[in-house]
Amino acid sequence: MLIIGAGPAGLFAAHELSKNSKLSVTVLDWGREIEKRTCPAFEDGKCIGCKPCHIMCGLGGAGGMSSGILNLRYDIGGDLSELTKSVSKAEKLVKEVDDIFVEHGAPKEIHGEESEEVEALTRRAAAAGVRFIPILQRHIGSEYLPDIINSIRNKLEKQGVKFMLNSKVEQIGKGEVTVKGKRIHTKCILAATGRVGADWFAEQARNLGVNLTHGPIDVGVRVEVPAVVYEPVVKVNRDPKFHIRTKTFDDFVRTFCTNAMGWVMEERYDDHVGVNGQSLRAKKSQNTNFALLVHIGLTLPVTNTTAYGQSLAYLATTIGGGRPLLQRLGDLRGGRRSTWERVGRGHVKPTLRSVTPGDISMAMPGRIVTDIIEGLECLDKVSPGVAEDSTLLYAPEVKLYAMQIHVDENMETNVPNLFVAGDGAGLSRGIVAAAATGLLAARGIIAKSKA
Repeated sequence: MLIIGAGPAGLFAAHELSKNSKLSVTVLDWGREIEKRTCPAFEDGKCIGCKPCHIMCGLGGAGGMSSGILNLRYDIGGDLSELTKSVSKAEKLVKEVDDIFVEHGAPKEIHGEESEEVEALTRRAAAAGVRFIPILQRHIGSEYLPDIINSIRNKLEKQGVKFMLNSKVEQIGKGEVTVKGKRIHTKCILAATGRVGADWFAEQARNLGVNLTHGPIDVGVRVEVPAVVYEPVVKVNRDPKFHIRTKTFDDFVRTFCTNAMGWVMEERYDDHVGVNGQSLRAKKSQNTNFALLVHIGLTLPVTNTTAYGQSLAYLATTIGGGRPLLQRLGDLRGGRRSTWERVGRGHVKPTLRSVTPGDISMAMPGRIVTDIIEGLECLDKVSPGVAEDSTLLYAPEVKLYAMQIHVDENMETNVPNLFVAGDGAGLSRGIVAAAATGLLAARGIIAKSKA
């Protein structure tokens, strides 16, 4: 059988399938080995000449180049209980994923365990009209992830799993895929393409007659503040999750992917740029960054959230001259664009320099801008200083996991022997949830092979 995608969903599916000696498993991925997943050329901190950027694909997937924060809760990054039909089964699945990471070298230290500090932060957030979601977390660190991912790969290869990296799947057919013009026949296909392959797989799925729908997306900015400002929060929870309802529009806004003493990073796609963040366990910056995302769902007659999110990303890329936009919060509130001179006057020094100072309100609708400002002002009551004028906002941060593939309890689509897992199928949002859906899909494949 063939697995398309070597991210968490694909790797963990292969891990489960490799226990079944009757199945021959090959994992294909567009990108490189994880130790080679750096762009061939850098200019002023900016990745140039890569399509797609190796940060987004290759062995380990997009999560392989992240901070490696494992959120050990079944309803974060998607609700696994909706797939398992049981909270206890979903919790067990999360533990299985975590155990495999620990087996391959993830640190044993857990963050966010129940304490007086967690309770106090929960109360402080509630008083500000913000919901704090306590989560057990394990922080691997960007610099240690390659060793863990290679350890998983080495184990899989010893168990007979084959890897075909630098191999772009051009087309999925019924019982076959096309790679570099050559058809490869197989009984089962598991598509675990990740976020970077979501649009491509949606097109393949439509051509095959797979049932799919548009789901909501998240659009927003990456916020950068002095580490000392957010320290009281990250001391309690490494990657704090705050849920906010904005005052003006009653929209849902959330924080995501906090990188304490980390760096903002550029994400480069074929036709637009985006931003993300990373943090290391050994090396620290003076800043902390996190995403602030507005949840968007569209209703009839226009339901294509993917196209909507892409249009915002394209517009921001155009205004930024091919680079992400950077703006001080004070400038956004004041209705003026930022300049390097204005940024330099502030007390937050940007960790990503390959940006264009500008005006985010020219790239994003007023409703989203209002949600961002109001969301930060709510957070400021929880962690004073977050909504300071010098706070830096990078745009766009758009999570395009919009197409949701319809699956049965075995993660099989309505097209026989085509299974899906992970972010690319709209079934997860993050490392642990993606890996868990990979395990579920593998078990579905094994069950069908024995039927």
